[in-house]
Amino acid sequence: MFAYHLDLALRSLKRNKVLTTLMVLALALGIGASITTLTVLRLLSGDPLPQKSARLYYPQLDPNDKDGYVAGESKPPPTMTYVDAMSLLHARRATRQAVMALTQAKIVPQQANAHPFFSDGVMTTADFFAMFDARFQYGSGWTAEDDERGAPRVVIAGFLNDKLFGGADSVGRTIRLNDHDFRVAGVLEPWAPQPRFYTQGLGGRSYGDGDAVFLPLKTARDLKMSPQDTECYAEVPDFTHVETAPCMWLGFWVELDDAAAVASYRAFLDGYVRQQIATGRFERSDTRLLDLMAWLRERQVVPDDVRLQVYMAFGFLLICVVNTVGLLLAKCLRRSQEIGVRRALGATRGEIFNQFMVEAGIVGLVGGMLGLGFAELGLFGIRHQPAEYAGLARLDAGMFALTFAVALVASLVAGLLPAWRACVLAPAPQLKAA
Repeated sequence: MFAYHLDLALRSLKRNKVLTTLMVLALALGIGASITTLTVLRLLSGDPLPQKSARLYYPQLDPNDKDGYVAGESKPPPTMTYVDAMSLLHARRATRQAVMALTQAKIVPQQANAHPFFSDGVMTTADFFAMFDARFQYGSGWTAEDDERGAPRVVIAGFLNDKLFGGADSVGRTIRLNDHDFRVAGVLEPWAPQPRFYTQGLGGRSYGDGDAVFLPLKTARDLKMSPQDTECYAEVPDFTHVETAPCMWLGFWVELDDAAAVASYRAFLDGYVRQQIATGRFERSDTRLLDLMAWLRERQVVPDDVRLQVYMAFGFLLICVVNTVGLLLAKCLRRSQEIGVRRALGATRGEIFNQFMVEAGIVGLVGGMLGLGFAELGLFGIRHQPAEYAGLARLDAGMFALTFAVALVASLVAGLLPAWRACVLAPAPQLKAA
């Protein structure tokens, strides 16, 4: 019976080419706009480490004075002072913990006639790689002992290894950063979480290629490598000593395995702040411990205008569905006599309803194919925009399947009213009119 309904639907669509074209085009435009904006939203709001995000937390403290402070309502700043970050790091109250800041590294290639260039760098501590599941192609990271003694070690990204060493195993070789020599400890496999959650609050990019170099924090600071973003809560005469200055410039992440560990760490943070208040360093008592996804929401990684674009696109799709309903109804009215003859020959209301729903489904599938083309065209335009995430705007398998699912659902919803109208037509008046 389905094959029979399919044959009738195809014949009907071929007989009314103009209406069919208008219906397909209306659905395709709405689907293309919706899938384009939904793809961008999915990209921006995705989980950068789905296998581990529930165990990663971002502690926050507030060393500011009480000017404008409202207990329980004021939000702590996104970064920490060096003193606080090192105190929490050395307390070792989490499974893993890492301190970090962003910097710009001048890289001097060893090849003849090659020009120096600047790349994004991360000044951090030894647990960074294991905590964030950054895997190594060659070698490994450095140790906690290297952190303490300021060893000239560096981990480089795979794309930098390709550029400097042709992709070969470069562990043990030397690269020159900011006019100082570093020994390569490891080379990362391709690793660029989207969004780059660990840069939030540190002044870095949220999307795009990963960082090129990773080096011990103490080593970088001993060589006067500057953090990318610094916020001071008191007057600072000299920024060269940010370790002792009243300035916040470090991010701090911890890995906590379960709810009990989270509760214990919250208690530890509260206790640390009470201790600092007792010594006169702190005046505010607020602390926060946000998991990775809550931290991204806090930082508003997804711009409000992106969400608005999605709402507008789906509103446009709704208008397209309503237009398709009107076109299908017009088509139904033009076929009233045909429906009456079929009913007179024994076709049930259910069979008439199914015939029109099959026809609507075909319109949806064809509209989905064309809508996929419109979506690819829209994403092509986004990839040529000057946005951080532009180069990542591509359809994946999930969005490809969703395109046809949305198209089919939209067309079937559009077909419900016309199909019901067709199946309730009384055959006698139509036969008399014939």
